[in-house]
Amino acid sequence: MTTPALLPLSGRRIPPLNLGPPSFPHHRATLRLSEKFILLLILSAFITLCFGAFFFLPDSSKHKRFDLGLEDVLIPHVDASKGAKHPGVFLIHGPDEHRHREEEERLRNKIRADHEKALEEAKEKLKKSREEIRAEIQTEKNKVAQDMKTKEKKPLPPVSIPKLIGISGGDPEDTDIRKKREKIKEMMKYAWDNYRLYGWGHNELRPIAKKGHSTNIFGSSQMGATIVDALDTLYIMGLHDEFRDGQKWIEDNLDFSVNSEVSVFEVNIRFIGGLLAAYYLSEEEIFKIKAVQLAEKLLPAFNTPTGIPWAMVNLKSGVGRNWGWASAGSSILAEFGTLHMEFVHLSYLTGDPVYYKKVMHIRKLLQKMDRPNGLYPNYLNPRTGRWGQYHTSVGGLGDSFYEYLLKAWLMSDKTDHEARRMYDDAIEAIEKHLIKKSRGGLTFIGEWKNGHLEKKMGHLACFAGGMFALGADGSRDKAGHYLELGAEIARTCHESYDRTALKLGPESFKFDGAVEAVAVRQAEKYYILRPEVIETYWYLWRFTHDPRYRQWGWEATLD
Repeated sequence: MTTPALLPLSGRRIPPLNLGPPSFPHHRATLRLSEKFILLLILSAFITLCFGAFFFLPDSSKHKRFDLGLEDVLIPHVDASKGAKHPGVFLIHGPDEHRHREEEERLRNKIRADHEKALEEAKEKLKKSREEIRAEIQTEKNKVAQDMKTKEKKPLPPVSIPKLIGISGGDPEDTDIRKKREKIKEMMKYAWDNYRLYGWGHNELRPIAKKGHSTNIFGSSQMGATIVDALDTLYIMGLHDEFRDGQKWIEDNLDFSVNSEVSVFEVNIRFIGGLLAAYYLSEEEIFKIKAVQLAEKLLPAFNTPTGIPWAMVNLKSGVGRNWGWASAGSSILAEFGTLHMEFVHLSYLTGDPVYYKKVMHIRKLLQKMDRPNGLYPNYLNPRTGRWGQYHTSVGGLGDSFYEYLLKAWLMSDKTDHEARRMYDDAIEAIEKHLIKKSRGGLTFIGEWKNGHLEKKMGHLACFAGGMFALGADGSRDKAGHYLELGAEIARTCHESYDRTALKLGPESFKFDGAVEAVAVRQAEKYYILRPEVIETYWYLWRFTHDPRYRQWGWEATLD
């Protein structure tokens, strides 16, 4: 299927959507003149201090500076035309000393001008009465409030929607397959109806307790994560009444102006991804509008020294942080590397390149990094731009980063050659260092930890069988090899299901001596509706039409 390249549209820009009320502390309007004079004196003293420090502190350019090799992402954009190794970057340690001094002089002049301007404004303020100052503040508040209303009313630009193939119509000729499909649809409706009855509006449902709940990845607010996440499945299955119920709830209740800390990654793939999928399927404008509103709330997560986003962000305050357990405050590869598709679509739909630039910046930074054995470690510190502990996995913490590289290439109609090259290089290193064959002949993907291969494979890594099959086309002269590799991974993951009492695969399984494709630790013997194994069956069925993959999927359904 050919799809249009989803690149930012030139010449159109939608102002950022900030749906919260303008924030002006009430006490500012009631400051006494004496208090205001003291504040102005403090401001003036601070400016003078900065001005003096600029001239009298030692010249740091004369001292050796540790270079991370990330100057085009870590150093502020001061001037795009002067002293830059790349456009928009000011190098403070460049070889051209004369140009560097000219730049310093320009900055000194600017500071002088700013200092004088601040003093003049202070003098003017002191001449005004309390009533005049109050009137000015109120006027400014009214102006900002009016601007906000104008921005909120401005519609998103119309864009063409690519033709989607295979989303409706047509029944299988095989009666048995048709019955199985109806059974799957019945299961979906059963799950939806019970969520509708016991957990409507909650992020998730506790099916045994029959009540709604939320996990820390979605914060404490009721944001209907299950509703948004299920929309595309409902539509494709032809459950349009249920789809409209979900749409109505979103129109009436989905609000992102909540004081809630959420996972950037989870909210992106489930909410923004779900809303965009629903928009492309139904062409209902509300889904596009909500997706853009939410994306604006996630942007503050990128306000880090490197541009690598925090794992968590508060939707109201914009304050971000990382998981406490993630290698000394690091961000996680699978999280910041799984934003590309949705964010490129956002730029396509809004005409605003900010989303595209955020994810392309991440890609450029990763390409500059040294990679041990060509492998991407799972942890990257957003403050220093350095890797955390050397742990590489195609399962948890790493998985969807590789998937999104491949799908970025496919989404661009195979024109994003940079993404394809990064994918090919990564897969080559993974096959060399992580993919092994057990004594019993099962191909598995281990995990690299501090120079050693751990012979353990997680359920999450089972998605890679489908990824290898999907990426076979375009892999130069190795298409057959990767299709076969995908089939071998599918067989291994099927064995992890088949070797359990319930015929449902564990969270992770070992390949150590006589133990193969079996969970050893009690903490790994659980199944939490992971879709990765079934996903790989689906891809292998599509590419080979081997009936075993349909049968394996049906066996898992019955269990």
